[in-house]
Amino acid sequence: MSVIALRYASALASVVASSRLDLKAAQQQLNDFEATFDGSRELREALMNPSISSDQKLKVLDAIAGRIGMFPQVRNFIAVIMDHQRLAEFGEIVAHYAAVSDRQSGFVEAEITSAHSLNEEDRAQLEAQVAKLAGGHIHATYREDATLLGGAVVRIGSTVYDGSIRAQLLQLKQKLVNA
Repeated sequence: MSVIALRYASALASVVASSRLDLKAAQQQLNDFEATFDGSRELREALMNPSISSDQKLKVLDAIAGRIGMFPQVRNFIAVIMDHQRLAEFGEIVAHYAAVSDRQSGFVEAEITSAHSLNEEDRAQLEAQVAKLAGGHIHATYREDATLLGGAVVRIGSTVYDGSIRAQLLQLKQKLVNA
């Protein structure tokens, strides 16, 4: 992960927060521009071509911003990215922005691994418990690992909470070996 991308993302997060913009709307506008940019070879070539003037590039950006309904701050941010020739790193900047804005709004990423797929009710209960552990709101991603046998393993940042049956059996084995 690029330190430069993180700096741009942090700067945008500061602008969005100080302007009291809707964080989700700003994120969606960035995602929409990224999808448009990634989906059009012609657009990428035009905006990244050093022989095309900045004024012409800004006109193209303004047309896209008008269609997407971008906040002026988001449009200006993308203009700065273009001016500094960082469009090649735009996807990474957007990913960093999502993480920074989540942290600012109290959300934490949690990875939950279970032995089998969980229904909605089980997920809701598990997410409520994980949110208590995290001390705030969470964005949960789910994986399955049949070797767990049962229970779940939760990773929040670098902290791992292992409530799997496999881990419990390993602890029991260790106690029996030590006894």
